[in-house]
Amino acid sequence: MRSRGFTYLTVLFIVALLGIGLALVGEVWETAAKREKEAELLFIGHEYRKAITRYYLAGKNQYPRELGDLLKDPRQPGTVRYLRRAYPDPLTGKPEWGIVKAPDGGIAGVHSLSDQKPLKSGNFRLRDAGFESATTYADWKFIYTPTAPGQSGGAKPPAAPKPAS
Repeated sequence: MRSRGFTYLTVLFIVALLGIGLALVGEVWETAAKREKEAELLFIGHEYRKAITRYYLAGKNQYPRELGDLLKDPRQPGTVRYLRRAYPDPLTGKPEWGIVKAPDGGIAGVHSLSDQKPLKSGNFRLRDAGFESATTYADWKFIYTPTAPGQSGGAKPPAAPKPAS
């Protein structure tokens, strides 16, 4: 009779350990899935930023009026695409994006509508340095800002070598 109680306690102990193990696996899986969605948001956001840049530079320095203009430029006689397809927001799963308005009333950039706190808070590329202070994914704004004429967008070119004397 004593062995039955011992076996019962052993089974309960094993079930409890399995439950704890599964909870830990679920938490790790959830974190990995969120990191994957973050990486997807960075990729898609940069695709939108590049498309807005190409649209702006292809015309008379004009931002698109709606995101659909990136799929088919209404300013061009033929079909000109700056974006292959309309991407959904990977964090919300919806096709809607937050819009950053340009000075001319067009679209200068996009951002997620998610109010979740990002896992990634550092080690961003230079173009995304502003994301380090973000408190939500909605603060990750993928914006195209043209440089002023005569202003270089990157590092200064190396100086010419001095002639030997």
